[in-house]
Amino acid sequence: MATDARYEDRPWTDPDAEPFIKVQGVTKRFGPFTAVDNVDLNIYNGELFSLLGGSGCGKTTLLRMLAGFETPTEGSIFIDGINMNDVPPYERPVNMMFQSYALFPHMTVERNVAYGLERDRVAKNEIADRVAEMLAMVELSPFAKRKPHQLSGGQRQRVALARALVKRPKVLLLDEPLGALDKRLREQTQFELMKIQDQLGVTFVVVTHDQEEAMTLSTRIAVMDTGKFVQIGTPTEIYEYPETRFVANFIGSANMFVGRVTEDSADHVVVHAKDHGADFYIDHGLTVKEGSEVWVAVRPEKIVLSKTPASEPGPNQLSGTVNEIGYLGNTSTYRIELPDGKIVDVTSPNQVRPKSGRHAVDWEDEVYLSWEPSSAVVLTK
Repeated sequence: MATDARYEDRPWTDPDAEPFIKVQGVTKRFGPFTAVDNVDLNIYNGELFSLLGGSGCGKTTLLRMLAGFETPTEGSIFIDGINMNDVPPYERPVNMMFQSYALFPHMTVERNVAYGLERDRVAKNEIADRVAEMLAMVELSPFAKRKPHQLSGGQRQRVALARALVKRPKVLLLDEPLGALDKRLREQTQFELMKIQDQLGVTFVVVTHDQEEAMTLSTRIAVMDTGKFVQIGTPTEIYEYPETRFVANFIGSANMFVGRVTEDSADHVVVHAKDHGADFYIDHGLTVKEGSEVWVAVRPEKIVLSKTPASEPGPNQLSGTVNEIGYLGNTSTYRIELPDGKIVDVTSPNQVRPKSGRHAVDWEDEVYLSWEPSSAVVLTK
């Protein structure tokens, strides 16, 4: 998760703050197919902003419109106050880093990084200084004379990043920038990317389908589905306060319980789940009528798993049988089957080494589930 320091300014909460990138009513159609459907978006200077969604949701098409490789069918895109609709890609204050990296195999690292400056006919001494500065920033100075095939995947990724940044764009667009890396290297590179972005202060717009990557990198995330934004917010807002069942299930995982509102106050709501014979108490109110059907979403890590029942019956309590266990080292995921057949996922940290390799909670054990009133969220759509 991004650190709190990255959210101190929060210009998106200031109604008088001027967005650096403004997308207004943008639609993109390819024949009868609508890839991006009448979207509005404000991105502020210095943000590391992620467009997150599954394949075909429209995120890459929107990125290509920011780059100038596609033209909006309707609407306008502004960067630094200037309408970009009629500005060709090579005149925009942006650069793009592709998933494939697109390095020239016959050129050395320093020549790859210098290529754009050479095409712009920048003075040789300035090229040398800027390339050296950028290679030092991405920690590749010792590899300046190597060619791409002599580098690891992570090193090639940093060469592509240096080449994109050496021209000092106002906006860097990154299309699945870490998709070609293995899991361990991807996690390491995420923090390197955040560090470089913070040092330069350049606005980054990242397209990714990886929820964990977006959560780690971003100041804010726009979740897309079928060409529209379904929620925009900080990683914490998106994860802890999803606005729809789609977002709750797409970002991480969530247990969904359907029920009807039996009590609705300004500071809490009670939902009765008839199928489970249980009441759920949630410490936030709703703007729906009592009797309305809603969904209660509870993240697996918010649920407390116990082999003994609570001392007193009450809301937010269920019981079931351990159906499956997934051991992940630092955590274990338990699939609990309720009496009505519903499966509930529970994630628990493995803080104590199990004796003789046996779990404290094992297969076929009868267990009891509970969670705090603040741990669940009520969804109406």
